[in-house]
Amino acid sequence: MNIEACRCIEGVVMTLLDLTPRVAVSDRLATLPVVIIGAGPVGLAAAANLVERGIDFVVLEAGETVAASVRAWGHTRLFSPWKHLVDPASRRLLEARGWELPSPDRAPTGAELVDLYVDPLAQLEEIASSIRTGVHVTAVSREGMDRTRSRGRDATPFVIRTRDTEGNVAEIVARAVIDASGTYSSPNSLTSSGLELLGLGEIAGHVMPALPDVLGRDRAHFAGKHVTVVGAGHSAANTLLGLVSLAREEKGTTVSWLIRNAQAVRVSSSPDDELVGRAHLGARVDRAVDRGDINLVDGFEIIRANRAGAAVELIGQRDGEMVTHTTDIVVNATGFRPDLDMLREIRLELDDIVEAPKRLAPLIDPNVHSCGTVEPHGFGELTHPERGFFIVGMKSYGRAPTFLLTTGYEQVRSVTAWLAGDMAAATQVELVLPATGVCSTDLGAAGGCCS
Repeated sequence: MNIEACRCIEGVVMTLLDLTPRVAVSDRLATLPVVIIGAGPVGLAAAANLVERGIDFVVLEAGETVAASVRAWGHTRLFSPWKHLVDPASRRLLEARGWELPSPDRAPTGAELVDLYVDPLAQLEEIASSIRTGVHVTAVSREGMDRTRSRGRDATPFVIRTRDTEGNVAEIVARAVIDASGTYSSPNSLTSSGLELLGLGEIAGHVMPALPDVLGRDRAHFAGKHVTVVGAGHSAANTLLGLVSLAREEKGTTVSWLIRNAQAVRVSSSPDDELVGRAHLGARVDRAVDRGDINLVDGFEIIRANRAGAAVELIGQRDGEMVTHTTDIVVNATGFRPDLDMLREIRLELDDIVEAPKRLAPLIDPNVHSCGTVEPHGFGELTHPERGFFIVGMKSYGRAPTFLLTTGYEQVRSVTAWLAGDMAAATQVELVLPATGVCSTDLGAAGGCCS
C-alpha cells in the first residue's frame, strides 16, 4: 500500500471518528440543562420562559438571595410603572397561582419590586427547585475545549465552573448558557483613563459604590462629612440630591460634585427632553448648584488618590494644571461595565467601544439612542460565534447606560424560543416602549436609564 493510499484510509477513519462523537454528544446535549447566570428580574424571566417551553434549567446566583443587586438599591423608586416591570411569561405563571399585578400605573421602589414580584416568582415550585444561591461563576468554557479548538465545538456541552461561599469549586455541564449576571458589581473606574485608580488601596475604606442609601441605611456613614460624588449620570444626580437633603438635617455635611467634562450633559435640564421626569431631575440638581448646596467641580480628570490623615486627596488635572481635591467620602457613580473575565474561553463578538454584542451595539449607542428609541432586538442581535451562548439584560448593553427591564424580557423571550427551535417566535421580535422611555427619576435612582 502506498503512502497516498494510507493517507486516504487515514482520512476516512478520521472522518468516521469525527462523526461518531458528534452524534453522541448531540444526543447528550438534549438531556442537559440551560444554565442561567444571575437570578435578577431578567435571569428569572429567562427561567419562566424556559418553564413554558418545557426546557430544563439551572439558575446560578452569586448573592445569598435572588435579586441581590436590586436589594442593594432597594430604596430606589423607579420611574417605570408596574405595567412595564413584569415579564409576560412570569406574569402568566404567577397569575395561574392567584398573583395579581400591583397598581399598573404606580412606580415601585426596588424593594417593592423584589417583595411583590421577584420573590414570588422565585418561590414558584417549578423555578425555586432550580435556583442555587451563593454560587459564583468563575469561568465558562466548552467541555474539553479552550477557545482555540473548533472541530465539533457546536456539538460539545458547555462547562461552567463555580465557587460557593465556602470556597468549594464545582463544574456544571450545560446545553446552553444565558449570562444575565448584570453589571452592578462591576463599576467603572474613578479615573478618566478607565484604569484602576492609583492609590485605591489606600482610600478603599472611604469609597462608596453607586446608589448608596443616603437617607436610610447608609445615613451614619455620610452625616457630618464632606462627601464627593464622582460621575455625570442620573445615579450621581440622585445621590447628590439625597446628600443635599441630609445636609439640611445633619450639621457639617457638605457636598461636592466632580465631573470630567465642562457640563453634566446627561442630567442637565432641557425643555426639549421628552423624559419629563429626567428633565425635572436635572432642574433640581441645577437649582441646588445655583444655591450653593452643591460645590460643582467640572473639568476634573482624576489620576490618583492619597490618604491625608482621616481625609482623602483626589489628585488630577484641571485646565491643564495638577490640582488636589480633599474630601472625607467618595461615591463612585461613574457607571458600570461588563465583567468579561469569566468568559475568556468563550468566543465573543463584542463592539470595540461599548463592549456590547456587535450586532446590538449600533441599536443602543448612547450617542444616538435614549431610553425610548431602542429598536426591538432578540437572539439574532445577541448571537456570538459561540453557538448557544447569550449575554442578556444589562450586561448585554456593555457600557451603554440605556437598558430597560422590558427590553431584557423581550431578549430572553426570543433567546428561549430559539433554544426551543421555534424560529418563528424567535425572529418575531416586538418591543413596545412608552413614548418617553422608562427611566428612573426618584431619589437614589440608577444611572443612565434603568428600568
